[in-house]
This record gives sequence, C-alpha cells and structure tokens, in this order.
Amino acid sequence: MEAKAVARFSRVTPMKARRVVNLVRGKQTNEALAILKFAPQAASEPVFKVVQSAVANARVLADRDGIAFDEDNLFISEAFVDEGPTMKRFRPRAQGRAFRILKRTSHITVVVATPEKAQVR
Repeated sequence: MEAKAVARFSRVTPMKARRVVNLVRGKQTNEALAILKFAPQAASEPVFKVVQSAVANARVLADRDGIAFDEDNLFISEAFVDEGPTMKRFRPRAQGRAFRILKRTSHITVVVATPEKAQVR
C-alpha cells in the first residue's frame, strides 16, 4: 500500500527544506516523526505535517480498501522538495535605490509505503 501527501506553496526555501527531508528519507514513519519533532531547523515543522498527513492518508486508504493497517509498518519510500513560485519584493536602499528580495516557496512531497509495496517495484 502506498499513500502520498503534498504541501504546496510552503513558505520555506527549497534548499532549507531539502536539508530536513534528507534526514528522514527511507526511515520508518514513527522514527521520522520523532526526528522531525526535535530537529532545530524551522523547515522541520512543515515536513512533520506532511509526513503526518501521508500517514493519515494511508490509514484512510486502508479503511477504504478493507486492509489491515499497522502504522508501525510504514516507511518513507519517497520524499522530495520542488521549487514553487518566487515572490519578488523590494527593499529601499541608499540614495533612492531599491534591491530585490526573493521570497522563495516550496512544494514538499512525501510518499509512505509498506515494505511489501516497496519490494514489488
């Protein structure tokens, strides 16, 4: 069984989000949630929410299909961060100039699966 969750337009830069996602890729979901809960990076909060959402989506899919669901059996099979749209803002500088500020956004995607599903691939 495989379930997916996506957080789009998250206001964290893709580079910073990728650092956090790399910590949990391939780990059990319970272990990943524990790592994210205590990670000092600010990007760990949106990634934590996406992993929780993917687990909840897996639970809903299992209930719908009538499959026995064990949360301890899930692991993060895929996790990646794509770049979202960049908001452009301007900051006043000396002598009437303006400098551009780039406020970057991210699309965070997490796919959780059971070990049987991963072996079929």
